[in-house]
Amino acid sequence: MSSGRCWSCIAHAPENLKYRLWQSYSNSLVSSQQNAFFSTTSQNLATPPSKSKSNSRQPPPRRGDKTTYSTKKKKRAMESKGRPPAPGERQALRKRIVLSNTNALEVPDMQDLTAESVANTKLQGQVVGLPGPLVDQLRAIEAFKSSQGWGLFRRPGMLVREETVSHGKLVQSMSDPQDTRTIRKIYVGERGSGKSTMLLQAMTMAFLQNWVVINFPEGQDLTIGHTEFGPLPGSSPPVYHQKTYTAALLSRIARANPILSTLRLSQSHPSFPTPLQPNMSLDRLALLGASDPDIAHAVFLALWAELSVPSTREHPRPKILLALDNLAHVMRNSAYKSPSFTPIHSHDLALVRFFTDHLSGAAALPNGGMVLAATSESNQPTIVTLQFKLKQMEVAQNPASIAALPSPIQPFLTATGQDYDPVPRPQPFVRYDERVMQVLGGPSPQGGIEVQRLKGLSREEARGLMEYWARSGMMRKEVSEGLVGEKWTVSGGGVVGELEKGCVRMRI
Repeated sequence: MSSGRCWSCIAHAPENLKYRLWQSYSNSLVSSQQNAFFSTTSQNLATPPSKSKSNSRQPPPRRGDKTTYSTKKKKRAMESKGRPPAPGERQALRKRIVLSNTNALEVPDMQDLTAESVANTKLQGQVVGLPGPLVDQLRAIEAFKSSQGWGLFRRPGMLVREETVSHGKLVQSMSDPQDTRTIRKIYVGERGSGKSTMLLQAMTMAFLQNWVVINFPEGQDLTIGHTEFGPLPGSSPPVYHQKTYTAALLSRIARANPILSTLRLSQSHPSFPTPLQPNMSLDRLALLGASDPDIAHAVFLALWAELSVPSTREHPRPKILLALDNLAHVMRNSAYKSPSFTPIHSHDLALVRFFTDHLSGAAALPNGGMVLAATSESNQPTIVTLQFKLKQMEVAQNPASIAALPSPIQPFLTATGQDYDPVPRPQPFVRYDERVMQVLGGPSPQGGIEVQRLKGLSREEARGLMEYWARSGMMRKEVSEGLVGEKWTVSGGGVVGELEKGCVRMRI
């Protein structure tokens, strides 16, 4: 930029004027550099970097001050990426029962199980189908388990094994209305041996014989404290009822037993909270309690009183099957607490006491029937008393099979002239639950309950089951003697759960 002043004039000017002109010229140069009126470049004035807290030097902490040295970064909050599951949606998905696989092949010549063929020995080793109405009854009573693999095949079917035929013969022998026997039995065995499936087969035969079936699908649901409970009025010592669970149980009974629609009330029930219609059917009585949990326990007692009336020509009454799976959970203290915050024993719950009284024989079935229970090896708490009594009763009821087993102390007892007793005896330093002991037969080794151990399938039964899997398209191998022997051996001697894993589930 050229100056507007003449340097020759400034050279001849006085000294004081030279100084003022030079001062004004210097100020104009500084202002032009700061303003930059006719320039498009930014100013060369950078701001100093800000000092971060991590780089700034801080004095060391004083003695006694709390210091935290952490190099972890804070995690970002989880962002919702969709609709959260509705209440109960995950549980419904986990317990969903699928009974058909449209991709599986249909076995055309598979026979259906009937009331006449439940004890047919010719069907042993074959897979029989379940009729459609019977499947609806079993689903309503919650007899199917989500871990049993029903969704792998075209339609539900079950293997007729040796224990199935013997149970069918027992059911047929009780078809006479004058036969009022009560069979009490507990199924035991290793994991995957078919204990829950045996309960399902027993319920299937009971439905075919027009019995009334009352099923507790899982003993754990009664004792883990997930349902409402409260003391019954006037009970001493206190007995606790579970109204919500009782209402659900009545709903299952009404939907699964169509025979209740043909049975009518035979008593007046004056202690019932509300007046009852004199000619009401028993299924309407059960639905009355299912719709109102507050009176569910009273309805259950009235329904059981009607079913326990001796059968007559005017008021016929069928036989009854009581079933409970996972017995160990009802043989200990429950998760419920009393008002004094002490654990409530499972036998102080009204529904559990109802079942254990009939299992022990303290309460009878006037018209006959069965009381069946099964243990579980996959979800079983350690109950010392239950394990001891089951082993004691099993040995006492099958002395021939136990005596054939070698014992490490038997040679010593024989050499010293002592008698060998294979029946287990109570240990002096083990604390047993007296209430469980009384239910399972008290001090008597035999007890009043039959303990049946389910073992592995025979080779013939395993071959029939594998042929059914191959015809359904779930096992793509030729069923030969070598393959049957291999799978039977690998599955621990025909354990049906392990056999299914090795033949069907492993490929999937």
